[in-house]
Amino acid sequence: MKEVYVKFVERVPRTSATESFRFSSPVKIDFIAGQFMQVIFDRGVRGNKGLNKYLSFSSSPTKEYIEVTKRLSESDFSKQLRALKAGDEVLVNAPMGSCVFKDEYKKICFLIGGIGITPVISILEYIIEKSLGTDVLLFYSNRTEEIAFKKELDSWRKNHCNIKVIYTVTSCQPKDTSCLFGTIDKDLIAANMDDAAERMFFIFGPPAMVTAMKNISLELGLEPSRIKTESFIGY
Repeated sequence: MKEVYVKFVERVPRTSATESFRFSSPVKIDFIAGQFMQVIFDRGVRGNKGLNKYLSFSSSPTKEYIEVTKRLSESDFSKQLRALKAGDEVLVNAPMGSCVFKDEYKKICFLIGGIGITPVISILEYIIEKSLGTDVLLFYSNRTEEIAFKKELDSWRKNHCNIKVIYTVTSCQPKDTSCLFGTIDKDLIAANMDDAAERMFFIFGPPAMVTAMKNISLELGLEPSRIKTESFIGY
């Protein structure tokens, strides 16, 4: 883990409220897919939680740039991100986190809520670019049909037979026939997976969802050692 100044390169819209931010680094930031970094806008007060926040990498470690993704709000941190111009320097502290993918995992399952998709994108990009052939089952829940990275996920599942994606929408009956109405629950998982004990489970999302998904995973008979979790707070 080290602090380094990175340069803002570009922003990529993901939904009407969510954007990705790409940076170039003068030194290679060696992170593992699934990790995160701290973006530091207030260098004088490192404990300023309003301006210094943790964001997961949403790009593969194989990329020449690093990318993070944020659902933007009216917070001071979001305003700082919106104000970035090409070439602006930003201090980051990276990498952090132990909820990571390992090449030897042959089968994995993701139980994901909302912006918790960001580290999943990093992991999937890495699997694809390294041609690992890992068997991936992704359950991805959102409140509405504004689904971050849906274009990329649809392309990957179409072109890679080892990647299966199941979308759920919780606030309304979805118009998109590729999305199911409702939450991720034990019945949905069981109906789409008969090899839970063979998979490593990754759970990313809001704290309440992470707790619920972990309990479901345990009910499915998973050993705690096969469940990796990361809670996303402050979005």
